[in-house]
Amino acid sequence: MGALDGTAALVTGGGSGIGLACARRLAADGAAVTICGRSAERLKGTGLRYIAADVTDEEQVRAAVAHAAAEGPLRAVVHSAGGTTSVGPVQELDADAWRATLELNATGTMLVLKHAARTMAGTGGGAFVAISSIASSTTHRWFGAYGVSKAAVDHLVRLGADELGGVGIRVNGIRPGIVLTDLVAGIADEGPVLDDYLACMPLARPGEPADIAEAARFLAGPESSWVTGQVLNVDGGHHLRRGPDYRTVFEPLFGADALRGIPSKE
Repeated sequence: MGALDGTAALVTGGGSGIGLACARRLAADGAAVTICGRSAERLKGTGLRYIAADVTDEEQVRAAVAHAAAEGPLRAVVHSAGGTTSVGPVQELDADAWRATLELNATGTMLVLKHAARTMAGTGGGAFVAISSIASSTTHRWFGAYGVSKAAVDHLVRLGADELGGVGIRVNGIRPGIVLTDLVAGIADEGPVLDDYLACMPLARPGEPADIAEAARFLAGPESSWVTGQVLNVDGGHHLRRGPDYRTVFEPLFGADALRGIPSKE
Protein backbone atom coordinates (compact mmCIF):
# COMPACT_ATOMS: atom_id res chain seq x y z
CA MET A 1 0.00 0.00 0.00
CA GLY A 2 1.33 3.41 -0.96
CA ALA A 3 0.94 6.45 1.27
CA LEU A 4 -1.06 8.20 -1.47
CA ASP A 5 -3.38 5.31 -2.38
CA GLY A 6 -6.95 6.41 -3.01
CA THR A 7 -6.02 10.01 -3.79
CA ALA A 8 -5.74 12.04 -6.97
CA ALA A 9 -2.93 14.40 -7.93
CA LEU A 10 -2.31 16.98 -10.63
CA VAL A 11 1.14 17.97 -11.91
CA THR A 12 1.43 20.93 -14.25
CA GLY A 13 4.37 21.06 -16.63
CA GLY A 14 4.31 17.29 -16.34
CA GLY A 15 5.48 16.42 -19.82
CA SER A 16 9.21 16.50 -19.07
CA GLY A 17 11.95 17.36 -16.60
CA ILE A 18 11.06 18.21 -13.03
CA GLY A 19 7.31 17.97 -13.58
CA LEU A 20 7.48 14.50 -15.08
CA ALA A 21 9.78 13.29 -12.29
CA CYS A 22 7.34 14.63 -9.69
CA ALA A 23 4.40 12.95 -11.42
CA ARG A 24 6.13 9.59 -11.53
CA ARG A 25 7.18 9.89 -7.90
CA LEU A 26 3.61 10.58 -6.74
CA ALA A 27 2.31 7.74 -8.89
CA ALA A 28 4.86 5.37 -7.37
CA ASP A 29 3.26 5.97 -3.98
CA GLY A 30 -0.21 5.23 -5.22
CA ALA A 31 -1.68 8.56 -6.35
CA ALA A 32 -3.86 8.65 -9.46
CA VAL A 33 -1.79 11.27 -11.26
CA THR A 34 -2.91 13.55 -14.07
CA ILE A 35 -0.32 15.68 -15.83
CA CYS A 36 -0.96 18.76 -17.90
CA GLY A 37 1.03 20.94 -20.26
CA ARG A 38 0.64 22.78 -23.53
CA SER A 39 1.86 19.96 -25.82
CA ALA A 40 -0.56 17.04 -25.99
CA GLU A 41 1.95 15.08 -28.06
CA ARG A 42 4.63 15.38 -25.40
CA LEU A 43 2.19 14.50 -22.63
CA LYS A 44 0.95 11.45 -24.53
CA GLY A 45 4.50 10.13 -24.78
CA THR A 46 4.84 9.89 -20.99
CA GLY A 47 2.28 7.10 -20.66
CA LEU A 48 0.53 8.97 -17.83
CA ARG A 49 -3.05 10.24 -17.72
CA TYR A 50 -3.01 13.74 -19.18
CA ILE A 51 -4.92 16.78 -20.32
CA ALA A 52 -3.53 19.56 -22.48
CA ALA A 53 -3.75 22.92 -20.71
CA ASP A 54 -2.06 26.33 -20.76
CA VAL A 55 -1.74 27.52 -17.16
CA THR A 56 -2.27 31.14 -18.22
CA ASP A 57 -5.77 30.29 -19.51
CA GLU A 58 -8.21 30.15 -16.60
CA GLU A 59 -10.78 27.95 -18.30
CA GLN A 60 -8.11 25.43 -19.28
CA VAL A 61 -6.81 25.41 -15.71
CA ARG A 62 -10.31 24.86 -14.38
CA ALA A 63 -10.76 21.93 -16.77
CA ALA A 64 -7.39 20.39 -15.82
CA VAL A 65 -8.21 20.50 -12.10
CA ALA A 66 -11.63 18.95 -12.73
CA HIS A 67 -10.07 16.24 -14.92
CA ALA A 68 -7.63 15.31 -12.15
CA ALA A 69 -10.30 15.40 -9.44
CA ALA A 70 -12.46 12.96 -11.40
CA GLU A 71 -10.00 10.23 -10.36
CA GLY A 72 -10.59 10.67 -6.63
CA PRO A 73 -10.22 13.27 -3.89
CA LEU A 74 -7.60 15.77 -5.07
CA ARG A 75 -4.99 15.74 -2.35
CA ALA A 76 -1.85 16.95 -4.14
CA VAL A 77 -1.05 19.52 -6.82
CA VAL A 78 2.52 20.11 -7.92
CA HIS A 79 2.74 23.22 -10.05
CA SER A 80 5.87 22.87 -12.18
CA ALA A 81 4.87 24.77 -15.32
CA GLY A 82 6.98 27.86 -15.93
CA GLY A 83 9.73 29.42 -17.98
CA THR A 84 10.93 32.71 -19.39
CA THR A 85 11.24 34.74 -22.56
CA SER A 86 12.76 37.71 -20.71
CA VAL A 87 16.56 37.97 -20.52
CA GLY A 88 19.18 40.68 -20.70
CA PRO A 89 20.33 43.79 -18.87
CA VAL A 90 17.55 45.79 -17.21
CA GLN A 91 17.93 48.74 -19.55
CA GLU A 92 17.55 46.47 -22.59
CA LEU A 93 14.55 44.41 -21.47
CA ASP A 94 11.63 43.92 -23.82
CA ALA A 95 8.36 44.88 -22.12
CA ASP A 96 6.26 42.27 -23.94
CA ALA A 97 8.65 39.46 -22.98
CA TRP A 98 8.62 40.77 -19.40
CA ARG A 99 4.82 40.68 -19.27
CA ALA A 100 4.65 37.21 -20.83
CA THR A 101 7.06 35.81 -18.24
CA LEU A 102 5.15 37.35 -15.34
CA GLU A 103 1.94 35.97 -16.80
CA LEU A 104 3.35 32.46 -17.12
CA ASN A 105 5.10 32.20 -13.77
CA ALA A 106 3.14 34.46 -11.41
CA THR A 107 -0.37 34.50 -12.88
CA GLY A 108 -0.14 30.84 -13.89
CA THR A 109 0.67 29.86 -10.30
CA MET A 110 -2.22 31.96 -9.00
CA LEU A 111 -4.70 30.34 -11.39
CA VAL A 112 -3.64 26.79 -10.55
CA LEU A 113 -3.68 27.51 -6.81
CA LYS A 114 -7.07 29.23 -7.10
CA HIS A 115 -8.82 26.32 -8.76
CA ALA A 116 -6.97 23.60 -6.86
CA ALA A 117 -7.92 25.28 -3.59
CA ARG A 118 -11.57 25.56 -4.60
CA THR A 119 -11.65 21.82 -5.24
CA MET A 120 -9.60 20.77 -2.21
CA ALA A 121 -11.61 22.96 0.17
CA GLY A 122 -14.70 20.91 -0.56
CA THR A 123 -13.09 17.49 -0.15
CA GLY A 124 -11.08 17.70 3.06
CA GLY A 125 -8.03 19.71 2.07
CA GLY A 126 -4.73 18.81 0.44
CA ALA A 127 -1.26 20.03 -0.46
CA PHE A 128 -0.13 22.47 -3.11
CA VAL A 129 3.56 22.55 -4.05
CA ALA A 130 4.90 25.33 -6.28
CA ILE A 131 8.18 24.86 -8.11
CA SER A 132 9.99 28.19 -7.80
CA SER A 133 13.71 28.83 -8.41
CA ILE A 134 16.88 29.81 -6.63
CA ALA A 135 16.68 32.90 -8.87
CA SER A 136 13.74 34.11 -6.76
CA SER A 137 15.93 34.75 -3.74
CA THR A 138 19.50 34.94 -5.08
CA THR A 139 20.24 37.54 -7.73
CA HIS A 140 20.84 36.07 -11.19
CA ARG A 141 22.13 38.96 -13.24
CA TRP A 142 20.56 39.44 -16.67
CA PHE A 143 17.69 37.03 -15.98
CA GLY A 144 15.11 39.74 -16.57
CA ALA A 145 11.61 38.90 -15.35
CA TYR A 146 12.39 35.32 -14.39
CA GLY A 147 13.66 35.86 -10.85
CA VAL A 148 11.13 38.63 -10.26
CA SER A 149 8.24 36.37 -11.28
CA LYS A 150 9.52 33.50 -9.17
CA ALA A 151 9.78 35.84 -6.18
CA ALA A 152 6.07 36.46 -6.72
CA VAL A 153 5.55 32.68 -6.60
CA ASP A 154 7.34 32.53 -3.24
CA HIS A 155 5.15 35.27 -1.82
CA LEU A 156 2.01 33.57 -3.14
CA VAL A 157 3.08 30.40 -1.33
CA ARG A 158 3.16 32.27 1.97
CA LEU A 159 -0.07 34.12 1.26
CA GLY A 160 -1.89 30.95 0.23
CA ALA A 161 -0.63 29.07 3.27
CA ASP A 162 -1.85 31.81 5.59
CA GLU A 163 -5.28 32.06 3.99
CA LEU A 164 -6.03 28.39 3.29
CA GLY A 165 -4.87 26.61 6.43
CA GLY A 166 -8.36 26.87 7.88
CA VAL A 167 -9.74 24.52 5.24
CA GLY A 168 -6.90 22.04 5.56
CA ILE A 169 -4.88 23.16 2.54
CA ARG A 170 -1.11 23.36 2.93
CA VAL A 171 0.88 25.49 0.48
CA ASN A 172 4.63 25.12 0.12
CA GLY A 173 7.29 25.67 -2.51
CA ILE A 174 10.64 24.40 -3.73
CA ARG A 175 13.53 26.50 -5.05
CA PRO A 176 15.62 24.25 -7.29
CA GLY A 177 19.15 25.16 -8.23
CA ILE A 178 20.53 24.06 -11.59
CA VAL A 179 18.85 20.76 -12.50
CA LEU A 180 19.73 18.59 -15.50
CA THR A 181 16.71 19.08 -17.75
CA ASP A 182 16.10 20.18 -21.33
CA LEU A 183 15.72 23.76 -20.08
CA VAL A 184 19.42 23.99 -19.20
CA ALA A 185 20.74 22.13 -22.24
CA GLY A 186 24.11 23.66 -23.04
CA ILE A 187 24.35 25.55 -19.74
CA ALA A 188 25.00 22.34 -17.82
CA ASP A 189 27.70 21.26 -20.28
CA GLU A 190 31.30 21.56 -19.20
CA GLY A 191 32.41 25.17 -19.38
CA PRO A 192 32.69 28.42 -17.40
CA VAL A 193 29.01 28.72 -16.44
CA LEU A 194 28.80 25.21 -15.00
CA ASP A 195 32.18 25.68 -13.32
CA ASP A 196 30.85 28.79 -11.61
CA TYR A 197 27.68 27.00 -10.50
CA LEU A 198 29.75 24.25 -8.93
CA ALA A 199 32.04 26.78 -7.25
CA CYS A 200 28.95 28.23 -5.55
CA MET A 201 27.67 24.89 -4.21
CA PRO A 202 28.84 23.18 -1.04
CA LEU A 203 27.49 19.95 -2.61
CA ALA A 204 29.17 20.50 -5.93
CA ARG A 205 27.05 18.68 -8.49
CA PRO A 206 24.10 19.62 -10.68
CA GLY A 207 20.74 18.40 -9.46
CA GLU A 208 18.67 15.64 -11.01
CA PRO A 209 14.90 15.86 -11.50
CA ALA A 210 14.58 13.09 -8.91
CA ASP A 211 16.14 15.38 -6.28
CA ILE A 212 13.26 17.81 -6.71
CA ALA A 213 10.68 15.05 -7.00
CA GLU A 214 11.64 13.60 -3.62
CA ALA A 215 11.19 17.00 -1.98
CA ALA A 216 7.86 17.49 -3.74
CA ARG A 217 6.70 14.06 -2.59
CA PHE A 218 7.50 14.95 1.02
CA LEU A 219 5.66 18.28 0.83
CA ALA A 220 2.68 16.70 -0.95
CA GLY A 221 2.31 13.76 1.42
CA PRO A 222 1.14 13.04 4.95
CA GLU A 223 4.69 13.14 6.33
CA SER A 224 4.59 16.97 6.11
CA SER A 225 1.10 17.39 7.58
CA TRP A 226 2.27 20.19 9.92
CA VAL A 227 4.36 22.05 7.31
CA THR A 228 2.96 25.02 5.41
CA GLY A 229 4.19 28.35 4.10
CA GLN A 230 7.72 27.05 3.50
CA VAL A 231 9.89 27.44 0.40
CA LEU A 232 12.57 24.76 0.51
CA ASN A 233 15.91 25.29 -1.21
CA VAL A 234 16.93 22.11 -3.05
CA ASP A 235 20.11 23.34 -4.67
CA GLY A 236 23.18 21.67 -3.21
CA GLY A 237 23.53 24.63 -0.84
CA HIS A 238 23.89 27.18 -3.67
CA HIS A 239 21.66 29.68 -1.84
CA LEU A 240 24.38 30.03 0.82
CA ARG A 241 26.69 31.83 -1.60
CA ARG A 242 25.85 33.93 -4.69
CA GLY A 243 24.10 33.75 -8.03
CA PRO A 244 25.94 32.22 -10.99
CA ASP A 245 28.01 34.23 -13.48
CA TYR A 246 26.42 34.11 -16.95
CA ARG A 247 28.75 36.70 -18.45
CA THR A 248 30.09 34.31 -21.11
CA VAL A 249 26.51 33.67 -22.29
CA PHE A 250 25.17 37.23 -22.29
CA GLU A 251 28.20 39.29 -23.28
CA PRO A 252 28.17 38.04 -26.90
CA LEU A 253 24.45 38.87 -27.08
CA PHE A 254 24.36 42.30 -25.48
CA GLY A 255 27.97 43.50 -25.30
CA ALA A 256 30.31 44.16 -22.40
CA ASP A 257 29.08 47.74 -21.90
CA ALA A 258 25.48 46.66 -21.50
CA LEU A 259 26.43 44.11 -18.84
CA ARG A 260 28.21 46.92 -16.97
CA GLY A 261 25.01 49.00 -16.99
CA ILE A 262 25.73 51.29 -19.94
CA PRO A 263 22.56 51.55 -22.07
CA SER A 264 22.70 51.15 -25.82
CA LYS A 265 22.18 54.24 -27.98
CA GLU A 266 18.74 54.21 -29.54
